[in-house]
Amino acid sequence: MQRRNFIKKAGLVLLAPSLLSACRTDDVSGAGKTVIVVGAGISGLAAAKKLKGKGFDVVVLEAQDRVGGRLRSNRSLGIPFDEGASWIHGIDNNPITDLAQKAGMSTFFTDDSDIVAYDQGGILITGASFSNSENAFYDILETLMTHGNATKSFETVFFEQYPQYANDRLWRFFLSTYVTFDLGDLDKVSSLLYDEGEEFGGIETISTNGYDTIPQYLATGLDIRLNQRVSKVDYSSAKVQVSHNSEISEADFVIVSVPLGVLKKNAIQFQPALPGAKQTAIDKVGMGCANKFLLTWDTAFWDNKQYLVYTPEIKDKFNYFVNVKKFHPSVNALMTFAYADYGRQTETMTDAQVMGEIMAHLRDMYGNNIPDPTNLLRTKWSTNENAFGAYSFTAVGTEMRHFEDLAASINDQLFFAGEHTEVDYFSTAHGAYLSGLREAQKIIDLL
Repeated sequence: MQRRNFIKKAGLVLLAPSLLSACRTDDVSGAGKTVIVVGAGISGLAAAKKLKGKGFDVVVLEAQDRVGGRLRSNRSLGIPFDEGASWIHGIDNNPITDLAQKAGMSTFFTDDSDIVAYDQGGILITGASFSNSENAFYDILETLMTHGNATKSFETVFFEQYPQYANDRLWRFFLSTYVTFDLGDLDKVSSLLYDEGEEFGGIETISTNGYDTIPQYLATGLDIRLNQRVSKVDYSSAKVQVSHNSEISEADFVIVSVPLGVLKKNAIQFQPALPGAKQTAIDKVGMGCANKFLLTWDTAFWDNKQYLVYTPEIKDKFNYFVNVKKFHPSVNALMTFAYADYGRQTETMTDAQVMGEIMAHLRDMYGNNIPDPTNLLRTKWSTNENAFGAYSFTAVGTEMRHFEDLAASINDQLFFAGEHTEVDYFSTAHGAYLSGLREAQKIIDLL
């Protein structure tokens, strides 16, 4: 699953400014200075670890009963089901690559070309037909922005230019899995900015023992207070006051590293109110929904391929399956996805309803005699009060400066981290990590 594959620049790997600053060796001590980090996701933990290494007194306040934020691994079925990030997207010079090795996270190369595709009625789509259409799709993605309009979505412009694909199920699969999954709701993604963001080169790898090994590694030695939901941040005085549960704590500096969805919901009150530019950015940058579903069986009945494709009538609905057996040979499991509005709809459905919809697709692919699954695990990201969405994207009305406005500090007291604040690497785990290092460096530079 090569995120934003259509804009990969051969041989070009950009080193983020925040990564460069993280390598500085200036001899600075934060002794006597206090920092509160709101949120123990990868961005908050990265900031806290860097600041503690410089001698700051750092406390991390986390609303949940564990660290990691959207890096969450469910092991209830005996294998880790990564509910949030699963892949390292481009391992060359990606900071997550080195971090994963230090954390003991094992990975497996996922080959995008190891794929089989079925149309409705279980009709096999030939490899040549799939590849030819895929290449034509990527060619369009490279140039569609030339027809873009600041007031029009990707979906609108695409079908204005290529109406012949409106009822083509294979092309709707590409739109769903290569655009909506990677970027956001097709009817909300900007037709001008859908190709923004940089990538690291190299292969794609998926975590096999749990992405949460990374936040657990970063959390080692930090003062983290779990089950502490922050409700207010008051930065009107010399010290910043943070209200959490029934307490008020204060610090010289505060880093807010909650997801964009939480900011959109106004779950944290800021006193005084956030500057207009920052609030506008919160409103304008999109927050998408991508839900994941893991199913297990006693025996496997599917193709021995890494990826299984199905082209249904309803868009964004269980059209892509990851063969988990490829990297967990003793386990018969598939992972599938639901995006955008259909993804949100699944959050209103029972497990039995979800399972029935998934099995309807699999039975159309492999016949009515295949068995029901033994277990189902699922996510509900859009209604999760600790996230309210999966990751940020460039929506209609978004301007790239909005990501910088989201990252802007206030009064050298209040700082903001998270994937939504990283203009080059938004919507990724490595973007979140880099943002934490960036904000820590800002505080260090004030000494």
